[in-house]
Amino acid sequence: MHRYPMNRREWLGSFGMGLGGMALADLLGRSTAADEAAADGAGGVLGGFHFPPKAKRVIYLFQSGGPSQLDLYDHKPLLVERTGEQLPDSVRGGQRLTGMSGNQSSIPLVGSPFKFSQYGDSGAWLSELLPHTAKIADRLCFIRTMHTESINHGPGVTFMQSGSQIPGRPSIGAWLDYGLGNAHDDLPSFVVLLTKDKGGQPLMSHLWGAGFLPTKHQAVRFRSGGDPVLYLNNPAGVSPENRRQLLDGLRQLHEHEFAALPDAEITARIANYEMAFRMQASVPEVADFSDEPAHVLEKYGPDVKKPGTFAANCVLARRLAERGVRFIQLYHQDWDHHGGLPNMIKSECKQTDQPAAALVADLADRGMLDDTLVIWGGEFGRTNYCQGLYKPGMDFGRDHHPRCFTSWMAGGGIRPGTTYGETCEYGYNVVKDGVHVHDFHATMLHLLGIDHERLTYKFQGRRYRLTDVHGKVVKGILA
Repeated sequence: MHRYPMNRREWLGSFGMGLGGMALADLLGRSTAADEAAADGAGGVLGGFHFPPKAKRVIYLFQSGGPSQLDLYDHKPLLVERTGEQLPDSVRGGQRLTGMSGNQSSIPLVGSPFKFSQYGDSGAWLSELLPHTAKIADRLCFIRTMHTESINHGPGVTFMQSGSQIPGRPSIGAWLDYGLGNAHDDLPSFVVLLTKDKGGQPLMSHLWGAGFLPTKHQAVRFRSGGDPVLYLNNPAGVSPENRRQLLDGLRQLHEHEFAALPDAEITARIANYEMAFRMQASVPEVADFSDEPAHVLEKYGPDVKKPGTFAANCVLARRLAERGVRFIQLYHQDWDHHGGLPNMIKSECKQTDQPAAALVADLADRGMLDDTLVIWGGEFGRTNYCQGLYKPGMDFGRDHHPRCFTSWMAGGGIRPGTTYGETCEYGYNVVKDGVHVHDFHATMLHLLGIDHERLTYKFQGRRYRLTDVHGKVVKGILA
């Protein structure tokens, strides 16, 4: 007998056979996250969506380290002409610089050494480093005016992935899993893939964590090699039947614990165990490329047959998307080019340009691009001036630049063949149609049928959301 008022979660916990009641609710609705949110007064996406979605899923190609927009997307002829001159005070406007270049006695401008040309009917400007992206230019929407407060990698990446510079908030995929639930019985709705053997700034698990949401909403990380998910396979000598018997016994213990202390983390724990059991069959199948036609794999480039490469992860992302995974996050490091930029950025583009373009084209060929949102971008951009000394003909580097950088989107309700926003002729400031990180998140949620102001979760007396108390939908990039 309960001696206190019961909320919906507690009632479900005591109904029938405890967690068996939760399983019944899951079978009836597959929307427990939204129902929990409504029961808590937390503003979840009750009943599915706030309005009809344009996108069913997201593939986010995150380029960690801060790719140089000035050498890839944002063509600045004046900057090339004035290479070697000092950054004008009127352009800098007193902006803080990082400790890596803030004490330089000289801040020389440096234009891109790479040739830019216009491509497609849209006339998008692209660097010679991106020949494959150039071929799909008319499918893309380039946002030149992304901006952020973050000037260093840790806060910057955290901000892009969770809407806060401070670790501890739920990541984008966790918010979506909480709000919309899982669309697939045998695969998680949120999967993370990292390019193997990459350096640069470390990537921490909080970037794809659940924060203060129940842990069942965090991502499952797929790795390269024989076991895509750690500890998923049974140990030697343990049969599937033994595993099932073990989980049934564990479930009974959790039911007993839940009856005494109703706690969402108990239900999350058993849900994770059950999902892991189901993934023992589904994960090996989705990670096996043997049924992929050779002509499809060839489009992704020569690295596609090497597990863990960006190319292989792009193919895996498409296969996961086909099977109903809602949010697929690819991380590719090594874009932090404080020195030796000309050669280093060539290397990164060689690894990522063809696979990213092939992914967009492949989705289009399969009729999936219309309802799949593909995103490419990093945590900030690079400066228009040289970090350290600059001498003509020598390698140079660029420092972090939060005031403006470029991302692109494709499919999923985005207006194709669009270049949105304008930066100054020095490539230093936004002069028209800026897109803040919160605006970026609000627009992403909008395309998925979610009002960013209504997807909230009550924690420690306050209702939180991905966009905090900010953000507006960028209507100029919507189809």
